[in-house]
Amino acid sequence: MKVSLKYYTIKYLIMILLLIIAVWAGLFYAYILDEVHDNVDDGLKDRKIQIIKAVYLNPQLLRNNEFGFNEFKINPITAGEYQNKSRLYNKMYYMEYDDKDQPYRVLEADFIDQFKGHQRLVIRTSTVEEDELIYDLTTALIVLYILLVISIVAVNGYLLNKAMRPFYQILDKLKKYQFGIPSEQENKNYLIKEFEELNQEIDEMIERNELVFYQQKQFIENASHELQTPLAIVINKIDLLIQNENPDENNLNFLTGVKNDLRRMVGLNKSLLMLSKIENSQFNKTSGVNFNAMVSTLVKNYEDFIEFKKVGVNIIEKGVFEADFNRDLADILLSNLLKNAIKYNNEEGILNIIIEYDRITFQNSGASVPLDTSRIFNRFYKQGADHTSTGLGLSIIKTIIKQYPGWDINYEFGEGMHYFILVKNKG
Repeated sequence: MKVSLKYYTIKYLIMILLLIIAVWAGLFYAYILDEVHDNVDDGLKDRKIQIIKAVYLNPQLLRNNEFGFNEFKINPITAGEYQNKSRLYNKMYYMEYDDKDQPYRVLEADFIDQFKGHQRLVIRTSTVEEDELIYDLTTALIVLYILLVISIVAVNGYLLNKAMRPFYQILDKLKKYQFGIPSEQENKNYLIKEFEELNQEIDEMIERNELVFYQQKQFIENASHELQTPLAIVINKIDLLIQNENPDENNLNFLTGVKNDLRRMVGLNKSLLMLSKIENSQFNKTSGVNFNAMVSTLVKNYEDFIEFKKVGVNIIEKGVFEADFNRDLADILLSNLLKNAIKYNNEEGILNIIIEYDRITFQNSGASVPLDTSRIFNRFYKQGADHTSTGLGLSIIKTIIKQYPGWDINYEFGEGMHYFILVKNKG
């Protein structure tokens, strides 16, 4: 699924932010816990000094053998148990108020009292509950993460929309650009350097393309015109030669064959020129075209050809096929489909033209085997061994269809009938 640049960047920002916050939370938790223990330990060590001093002043404190209000106790130990080093550790103690065990930080320190006896001082102090600290920290971080994501989405969306506005303007200009159609060149100054350079490069590219397009167009038109004249002259000379010289049958057949080849060259030249014009988008003007009426007109225009082939033509109108189309291209499109269906039909064959709202089907009899669907619309592909064909008729049809998004031309074969189906607004 394709997404816009804005949502693409936001997606990765949110993922990276989640990872950073998770790592930061772990480090922050460890740092805070270490600081808490460090402060508590300093307090316990200070209390140890104060309690030992108080014991020397008040020997009654040696009888404080259980934790009381002051949270310390002193128990006698043997000389062998004596350790000249303080010990710090965590331990859980039961608390009546909460009716559950709570975490404590405990300090153990051995000392020798004023009576030369060995004593063990144990001091405890309540510390933070790690599970509650984790819960509170997690809750705070989740709230922070949600707020950060909302802020990033809002700020990033606003900034990207503002920053990318020139890009969308340039993109819109490219979408509207067509070869051979003059467009107004607006001199716009963009605040972002990269977009300014991009716009300049695109304008220069369009100018180069237009120049190449114009030169190609002129070359094709000139070449076609220059070819048409000598071909027409040669054909006329052959006609004069046949009329004036009264050649024998062999020479007559030879000259007739040459004349037919030249006529085929004329048709080929016209077809190639037509293909070039279509591909160069020289048929840009469109209007509402009623294809039903155009089909009826073309059938009347080809009556002689239809009678010569003895083809039965039936126009079956199941709907009105209308579209915004170039009228000249529509005429070429339907003419080629009609000529193809008649030319390659059987003598006394059938041609059904079925017109619906969104499709026109040319159903005709003909060869008993299907055509090669992978090559049928290729240039110079010929159906059978027909030497009079240029092999460009169906290619011209396909080229015209490509100019209109949502349109298509399909070929099918079934029950000895060939189907050429013109479809519009294909979903």
